[in-house]
Amino acid sequence: MTRVAVIGAGPSGLAQLRAFASAETKGADVPEVVCYEKQADWGGLWNYSWRTGLDENGEPAHGSMYRYLWSNGPKECLEFADYGFEEHFGKPIGSFPPRAVLWDYIKGRVEKSGVRDKIQFNTACRNVRYNAESDNFTVTVHDHNTDVVSSSDFNFVVVASGHFSTPNMPQYPGYESFTGRILHAHDFRDAVEFAGKDILIIGGSYSAEDIGSQCWKYGAASITSSTRSDPMGFDWPDNWEEKPILTHVDRDTVFFADGTSKKIDAIISCTGYLHSFPFVDEDLRLKTTNRLATAMLYRGVVFQPNNKLFYLGMQDQWYTFNMFDAQAWYARDVMMGRISLPSPGEQQQWIDDLVAAEDLIEDDYGAIDFQGAYTQDLVDQTDYPDFNIPLVDKMFKNWKKHKKQNIMTYRDFGHESPLTGTIAPPHHTPWVEAMDDSLETYLAAESADG
Repeated sequence: MTRVAVIGAGPSGLAQLRAFASAETKGADVPEVVCYEKQADWGGLWNYSWRTGLDENGEPAHGSMYRYLWSNGPKECLEFADYGFEEHFGKPIGSFPPRAVLWDYIKGRVEKSGVRDKIQFNTACRNVRYNAESDNFTVTVHDHNTDVVSSSDFNFVVVASGHFSTPNMPQYPGYESFTGRILHAHDFRDAVEFAGKDILIIGGSYSAEDIGSQCWKYGAASITSSTRSDPMGFDWPDNWEEKPILTHVDRDTVFFADGTSKKIDAIISCTGYLHSFPFVDEDLRLKTTNRLATAMLYRGVVFQPNNKLFYLGMQDQWYTFNMFDAQAWYARDVMMGRISLPSPGEQQQWIDDLVAAEDLIEDDYGAIDFQGAYTQDLVDQTDYPDFNIPLVDKMFKNWKKHKKQNIMTYRDFGHESPLTGTIAPPHHTPWVEAMDDSLETYLAAESADG
């Protein structure tokens, strides 16, 4: 019996379980699949935990999710092609739901698929080793439920542990003297903590923009963004300003490259994450930067040095859930012998060509088209349902335009479902006024004040 180990039960790992379940439903003989998840429940980053640092088992806290997070991209752009939002909720909902709503949607599909019994929760992967003589892998895990470390052999391994849990945390001169709080976005949990405070956000990407917006929404006295590259350039509220990168810190004062300074209460470093796989042997470890064309992965999925190992969701991302699905369906079909792989040299050439193509991209609109075409290529090779990728590309571009128009109101627009064609209705409460992000309040017909 062919055996497959899946490391992680977040959106990518669950996509892999769902891919095999879909094939089985259609009458195929599928491998035995075992999924190891170090958290107590599924959902990966969408499974919110208040814990930071170490979790209840002494493992590094996986989650980078914070209270009051709402989707910062249209939900229609991540809709599962085989399970729509309307099917799950029984009605159309707004395009930018909060975390609890998205988590409920993620859970809904896998609950329907009946794959939960394939997951061993509270079980951390300690080691993945390839055995050349038997052409298989030994996976060693620590089951915290029983406090037992054990090893099992598998024919294939799918690493679906994500790459948004190991912080990239730069240090600036004077940090040791700072009198306020310094934290990475990974440890940010509640914007209310920073009400009335002067906040410095380091970084210029999505987490910087969104965590800053959260702090503004929940009452921060001021927001200052500091970046090495071009400023984000949105039309910020009056108490939000952009600065070049900081040069140093002296107790409660931060100094910037333009010679200005400001007193700050807290520094939040939104400086990205590292691809980190300490549980995988050196010869199996993916080493890549955060980019659309990942190194070492044929079709962005198959580990080129060893084609029995797969990595899901390792790209920089415009597309998310449905791209993870397309990758999982592709990986499934390789494992089941439905897709034949070319020679190692041809695989490397494909990777090199994709990297070169990404290097020619001129702007974000080109990057959207690039990842849309990549996802379409995977969909075309499997039986994953086509989901109108040109429409998704268009929605991403419209979303970017809405953000440029007003960074605080883009979540109030509705987008079109690629599955049903329904235009999402406006949420009952504008995002800037919606302080309760619970599932119940979001799905109510009107706001509590209405």
